[in-house]
Amino acid sequence: MRPLQLLSIAVCTISISSCSIFNKSGTRAQQTGVITDRRWKLVELVGKPVADSINGKEPFLMLQTTDGRYSASGGCNGIGGNFSLEERGRIKFSAGMSTKMACENMEIENEFTRVLISADNYSVSGDTLSLNKARMAPLARFKAVQ
Repeated sequence: MRPLQLLSIAVCTISISSCSIFNKSGTRAQQTGVITDRRWKLVELVGKPVADSINGKEPFLMLQTTDGRYSASGGCNGIGGNFSLEERGRIKFSAGMSTKMACENMEIENEFTRVLISADNYSVSGDTLSLNKARMAPLARFKAVQ
């Protein structure tokens, strides 16, 4: 091959490769924006479905970007604390505060609190948010609430 052809092939290859790198980082930024400042309804916890209402309340999670805080409920008490998002889908929740009401069904809430503290990454697929630990099965799944 002639040197000009080799140079053209090399330039095209580098251009295509660099486009895919920028596309991946843009996708992560879009996902970060997708998970914050919206209400997520808890639908599955440690592989088991979660009822729409527990003790008369909808279990949910909300991540607020303005102050880096989360608010949640497992169907009884309000739960809250700080969270941080990092590159490559990493997330970290701090142990936060909780109201201390005693409710009839506390199993979901207790497990939900443990899941938040142990989750270290997240993934988004359509309107579904999954909180995960390492590469294990999702600890919790949520559906976006409109």
